Amino acid sequence: MSPDLAETAVAEPAGTLSAAGDLGLSAPLARLRADSARMDAVRDVWKGIWMSRLLVWSAAVGTIAVLGFGPVRRVFDPPGSTRGFGWLGDVLAAPAARWDAAWYLTIAHYGYRPDLGTFTAPRDAFFPLYPIGLRALSDLGTPPLLAGVLLSLAALAFGLYALHRLTTLEAARLRLGRGRELARLTVLTCAFGPMAFFFSAVYSESLYLALSVGAFLFARRGRWPLAAACAGLAAATRSSGVALALPLALLYLYGPRDDRRPDRECHRLQPRYRLRADLLWLLLVPAGIVAYGVYLGLAGGDPLAPFHAQAGWSRHFAGPFGGAWTGVLAGLRAVGHAGTAASHNLVLLAFLAVGAVGLVGVLRLLPFAYGAYVLAALALPLSYPVSSQPLMSLPRFLLVLFPLNIWLGTRLLDRPWLTRALLGGSGVALAFFTGAFSTWHWVA
Repeated sequence: MSPDLAETAVAEPAGTLSAAGDLGLSAPLARLRADSARMDAVRDVWKGIWMSRLLVWSAAVGTIAVLGFGPVRRVFDPPGSTRGFGWLGDVLAAPAARWDAAWYLTIAHYGYRPDLGTFTAPRDAFFPLYPIGLRALSDLGTPPLLAGVLLSLAALAFGLYALHRLTTLEAARLRLGRGRELARLTVLTCAFGPMAFFFSAVYSESLYLALSVGAFLFARRGRWPLAAACAGLAAATRSSGVALALPLALLYLYGPRDDRRPDRECHRLQPRYRLRADLLWLLLVPAGIVAYGVYLGLAGGDPLAPFHAQAGWSRHFAGPFGGAWTGVLAGLRAVGHAGTAASHNLVLLAFLAVGAVGLVGVLRLLPFAYGAYVLAALALPLSYPVSSQPLMSLPRFLLVLFPLNIWLGTRLLDRPWLTRALLGGSGVALAFFTGAFSTWHWVA
């Protein structure tokens, strides 16, 4: 259904201007209400957000009530940017302001300051779009921590809505006949993922999810300027954003696309769509990462600092996807051993196994562009492992790879017992990892 149907232009009676009308929002809201598919998406997304976030904050409050804030609270946040809000405020901030949140809050307040050299070099690993948004909301008078939570929640809402719409498109292509149900399941598996507390934390995960899904959705509809703009902004959000160039190019050349019919039938590797001038929009994809490097260079730093900063976080190049093999070995060595490092490596190995199964499923079910995106996005973390934990942060990288959720949704379709079991188990894992994160235990 076209989102621009003429009958959606519903006029308000004279003299009954609403607050939305005063802000110029009446026409978009009218179009939204008149489109049943969009309203279905809004309802499913709203349900997924409030239920999952209620679980996240309940788990955090319950864990802190039993265990306290954790023994290393002041060690890992010496500036105090994640505390000092009173007892109740500190409790409510727990699932939102831990670990990397302190870096984002610091960058939003002080900037990157590359002129200070090694003292601020670790900041360069955190890409700028999220702290820019955080700073913009803070300048409007919103407390920085609250600004980060609001930014993350807003991005999560847009990301899940776009995911719902994109899944509906793919369901129609696959002729599943239950596109709304598949989209609902996809949204729920994303919102209730074991590490989904990051979506409402002062982290860039939800912003990256919204931009990457948006890039795919606009590309599927043939709106290449918007697709490239989303991908370029994603590249300014995290380094793996530049990987969106590959799936966008594949969608442009091979489809599926809703903007026009293929120019030719696919013959081996020959593209189905001929090159046109709108392909040049894809040159915007690396713009975000290039702009970040230019800024650092003009500010007196190293334009390549975002990549060099990985060494400061103990990451090293182990060959293409070499970290996957070392992660398997580390996980196998951890079997039967006690200790924090061993348990972390076992958990990370489990996420790698689940991700590998999901990748195979995506490659078999969805257009190749989706599987290519998952592979390209995982290339960086799996090629630059951390010595002690080769798969460190892998759960966070998997969290935003939405093709895995679409595939998982298809496995749950028409299997209510499996749906209840998986979402229930995932919810328990989400509560557990939220509690660990809230008490300053490293989880991903």
